[in-house]
Amino acid sequence: MTGYGRAAGASGKLLITIELRSVNNRFLDCSVKMPRAYAAVEERLKKTVQAAISRGKLDVFVTVDASQADDVELSVNEALAEAYVKAIRETAARFGLPDDSTATTIVRMPDVLNVKKREADMDALGDDMDAILREAIADFDAMRLREGEKLERDVLSRLGEIERLTGVVEERSPQTVAEYRERLLARMNEVLGSAGIDENRILTEAAIFADRTAVAEETVRLRSHIAQFREIAASGEPVGRKLDFLIQEFNREANTIGSKANDAELARTVVDMKAEIEKIREQIQNIE
Repeated sequence: MTGYGRAAGASGKLLITIELRSVNNRFLDCSVKMPRAYAAVEERLKKTVQAAISRGKLDVFVTVDASQADDVELSVNEALAEAYVKAIRETAARFGLPDDSTATTIVRMPDVLNVKKREADMDALGDDMDAILREAIADFDAMRLREGEKLERDVLSRLGEIERLTGVVEERSPQTVAEYRERLLARMNEVLGSAGIDENRILTEAAIFADRTAVAEETVRLRSHIAQFREIAASGEPVGRKLDFLIQEFNREANTIGSKANDAELARTVVDMKAEIEKIREQIQNIE
């Protein structure tokens, strides 16, 4: 589901900022973007994300400000400096020149000063980055929780509407059989007139129609799915994938009811039901 989280902290004199941004995705797709110098920590950060988040296309941005860091070491190649001083003095004495060499002159000579970047303690840095990442995830989860509460209210209200429409189908379906029997009887009266009507034939045709259009199995399964949906939603665990699968079963039952419905009113009810199912399906894409 969509979300944003941010946290900042320090590791020694390194200032670290971590941001998380996610958009909808059926599975977890985590990408960590950080300076190459600290790439050794990347896999650890990914594992922390995978332990806390199970769904969404997630980008983790790690920014490191090293402007205050004292990670540079300077050393003097004393043997080389001494050789430069000796060479300068000998040259000055041989050619009668003043010996105007200074410390500044000497350290500017090639390779006298060695600049070395001190290696960072990646274990300590990893610990600090991981702690900051967990803070960012907590901020990320807080935003998702607020959004999730709104989604839950919306989804459960639509689930209630599907349940109501299921009741409409259950009430209307037997009526269609009675209406079919009346229409059949009226047509046979019109055609046969006083020749007489075979009541058994009427009952047989009505029974065949009732069997062909019966949706009791579908509505029972649909009510079972509704109850299961509520149980899963209340479990407190990541439920997005389960609900995504379950809503497909909702759609399958609605399609079967629609194909059996030989009645305009039932057809309209099924259309309304499928509209609510589709809206729930869209919302589930936002749920972890």
